[in-house]
Amino acid sequence: MYFVKTPWWLKKIYAAYNWDIPVSEKKIFLTFDDGPHPVATPFVLEQLKAYNAKATFFCIGKNVAAGQSIYQQILNEGHSVGNHTHNHLNGWKTKTAAYIDNVAEASKVIRSGLFRPPYGRISKEQGRLLRRVNGFRIIMWDVLSGDFDQQLPPEKCLGHVLQKTTSGSIIVFHDSQKALRNMQYALPEVLKHFSQSGFSFEAITELTFP
Repeated sequence: MYFVKTPWWLKKIYAAYNWDIPVSEKKIFLTFDDGPHPVATPFVLEQLKAYNAKATFFCIGKNVAAGQSIYQQILNEGHSVGNHTHNHLNGWKTKTAAYIDNVAEASKVIRSGLFRPPYGRISKEQGRLLRRVNGFRIIMWDVLSGDFDQQLPPEKCLGHVLQKTTSGSIIVFHDSQKALRNMQYALPEVLKHFSQSGFSFEAITELTFP
């Protein structure tokens, strides 16, 4: 089970993390987790380019090490990147010291002050250390597409995003093998729909925040 739209009370409990971005214009913040992937990431980049859209890629360190050329393409095309640990660790199942070390390992190949915990699972102490000691800004999300859910029909994945997104929403897709079918169906339609509705797609950077 997962929330498609992050409830207000969860955002309030974890108010130190960023769940959406207050904006006065019609802006959306697309994010992609778990790449780079040799098929999914180039597809995403092609779709984004067609709409002059920018996005944020929360990358796994080991995937960056294995896919340096695609990672460099992400940067060259004006997108931003964030740290998603080196081995896609679940913070609830990992001791704090090992978790922090794994993030540091990913930082050797991912130069970014943005961090997103895999599965959204991070302990209070892990979050505190990453923010206050390591200087990360922790980026969560407002809308979860559910593209990773292989029981979810592609049309419902698209519906999740179209129905729940508002200005300032941070939306999660995945550039991964597991999410490929749903993401390939939904992403072009999301870009088309919101572009026609006057929205722009912006990357998240450390300068996004006051």
